[in-house]
Amino acid sequence: MMASNNSIKKTLTVALALCIVCSVVVSTAAVVLQPTQQKNQELDRKSNILQVANLYEPGMDVDDAFDELITPRVINLETGEYSDRFDPQSYDQFEAARDPATSRTLSGEEDRAGIGREEMYSTVYLVGDNPDDPEQIILPIRGQGLWGLMRGFFAIKGDGNTIIGLSYYSHSETPGLGGEVDNPRWKSKWKGKEIYAEDGMSPDISLVKGGADSKYEVDALSGATLTSRGVTNMLHFWLSESGFGPYLARFHGNSEGA
Repeated sequence: MMASNNSIKKTLTVALALCIVCSVVVSTAAVVLQPTQQKNQELDRKSNILQVANLYEPGMDVDDAFDELITPRVINLETGEYSDRFDPQSYDQFEAARDPATSRTLSGEEDRAGIGREEMYSTVYLVGDNPDDPEQIILPIRGQGLWGLMRGFFAIKGDGNTIIGLSYYSHSETPGLGGEVDNPRWKSKWKGKEIYAEDGMSPDISLVKGGADSKYEVDALSGATLTSRGVTNMLHFWLSESGFGPYLARFHGNSEGA
């Protein structure tokens, strides 16, 4: 007697074959599309750097503009000096932060940004021909918001103190509340504010409720206390001696870069 076409054995065989075919298709697509995905990620990074520096124009060739206007350099975060240890075109500071050989564990009190580990070397992005006297300095920053890690770029004039802009390219904050970090009106409030009041190593810039009334204050995000606190904490970490403070101190008082 012939086996029924609806037998469990045939059903499982067809299902298994279908799974194998789908797995092969998905795996092949992932391999084939990986270079395109990496290229798009790199293009998005360059676009965000140009935007925070107010250098982006709609329709521009992002790759050409980046190569012409931006110079990436790797710095030693502890000393604030430029380093040739890594190629700035390929160095991945996020991978470095996960490697104990190229990063350090942060203590609870020091880890204001909530990142756990900090890379020993970081990439900075410079506008201008002279790395010792740049027109702008763009710093990569990251830290915990309300729902997860926020990643962005912070642009400063060549005096190492005057803010040009702040922009986040990755976050999971609540739309309409913490998600207002994407709002152009809020981002415009940062321009012209200053980071340091005196010694240049302890940042004074903060988000405040009820209206900012000094050059070291920016309006907090309405209804998003924890996100606002997260922004302040990550800036206080990355702009302090634990982060880019030693590097930025090189430029304080440089009126030509301002």
